[in-house]
Amino acid sequence: MKFFSSDLRRASPDHAELVRRYELARTLVDFLAAVFFIVGSVFFFYDSLLFAGTWLFLIGSILFAVRPTIRLALELHLTRLPVPDEFRPYGALAEKQDRT
Repeated sequence: MKFFSSDLRRASPDHAELVRRYELARTLVDFLAAVFFIVGSVFFFYDSLLFAGTWLFLIGSILFAVRPTIRLALELHLTRLPVPDEFRPYGALAEKQDRT
């Protein structure tokens, strides 16, 4: 199966559970990034908190970079899971048997 295939996300209960877990991680990262940016923005109103606000912005930016990394990790993980025969494209099973 190909990367970013919606069929692969539903190929088995194991695939669906894996997608659910990765989506939970991505949502948590999105939420944390938003919190860091909001708190960092408020910190910029106070000179005494400017340094901390800068760090919060940096952490928020890193979290936004983690988001696509999680997506890529999910896709790589999905391709390593075995796909049940009933979810394989027509003809893929025959090709698999011909090679063995």
